Amino acid sequence: MKIKGNGKIPNYIQIRDDNFALISYFKANNFAKALIKEGLAEYTDDIAKLFDTMNYGELYYIENKK
Repeated sequence: MKIKGNGKIPNYIQIRDDNFALISYFKANNFAKALIKEGLAEYTDDIAKLFDTMNYGELYYIENKK
């Protein structure tokens, strides 16, 4: 889910599992580094493809690679 920031608060990305438990929450402008840090580097390309077309507040499904 892409979360819209305002003013000094930046945009954020949330990654959740199938039960909607929060897995990762990070700034949208630094998502590649955050995914590597969280052990989710294999999803970097999938999220990069979606990022520009994602609407704020909508959920998007990415197939689990594990």
